Amino acid sequence: MTTHFITAEIDLQENPAQLQQEIAAELAKQGEPLRWAISEVDREQEKVTVEAIVTELEPLKDRG
Repeated sequence: MTTHFITAEIDLQENPAQLQQEIAAELAKQGEPLRWAISEVDREQEKVTVEAIVTELEPLKDRG
């Protein structure tokens, strides 16, 4: 298993619950999120920047 620090830009949503769902869906594309935080909100561009730590399972290597 490996961990990665990632940042993602997500469209700002009016409903906080919908924003959380959008963040979870985007982070799931990168791996299993351990923790995440909104680090910036750009109201003019209607974007939020999310920083996260995600884990990925590494493929099993041939031990032959």
